[in-house]
Amino acid sequence: MIKQLSLFDIYPNGSPEEIIISDGHLQLYHSIFSDVEASRYYDRLEKEICWQQDSIILFGKSQPLPRLTAWYGDPERSYTYSGIAMEPTPWIPLLQTIKTKAETLAKATFNSVLLNFYRTGTDGVSWHADDEPELKKNYPIASVSFGGTRRFLLKHKTDPTIEKVELILTSGSILLMLGTTQEYWLHQVPKTKKFVEPRINLTFRFIQ
Repeated sequence: MIKQLSLFDIYPNGSPEEIIISDGHLQLYHSIFSDVEASRYYDRLEKEICWQQDSIILFGKSQPLPRLTAWYGDPERSYTYSGIAMEPTPWIPLLQTIKTKAETLAKATFNSVLLNFYRTGTDGVSWHADDEPELKKNYPIASVSFGGTRRFLLKHKTDPTIEKVELILTSGSILLMLGTTQEYWLHQVPKTKKFVEPRINLTFRFIQ
């Protein structure tokens, strides 16, 4: 069973929806960017980011990831996941502007960002946690969404009796994954056969 949360309530003064989960903590800021800002940022990110098509090895064969990706950050802040080694592209002003907003909400400093471009509903990302050794443990991760609305699911790593959580991430929202969330929870953006608008997601992180 999936626990669905009411994500379309109005939260005054830019306050977040507090989502308390066992062994973790989430904060969801709805429409932290205006519709005009979110649309403008999406258009610029699509054009200005150096998108790449990475591949992974599955069952001995190379398969393209079902999304485009990019990695930006401070010098020497490399990142490896699923056997893919990424060297940082230098920050551009657009990313620094979005980063400043995320840092203010998270009350934390970020030195890198992973961008994912979900072009259609057939693009997605499977169950995983952002817990690679180069990431600072239990440090906030800020997930910023522009473009189409997508489902975001979470499930506990070890306790199947804990309900899965489903969030609906809309354009202009920021989800903060805090505390021990990455240590105890997996998350995914599932594929869908339904029509969805393209979506660009940025997850700001801190590489040690």
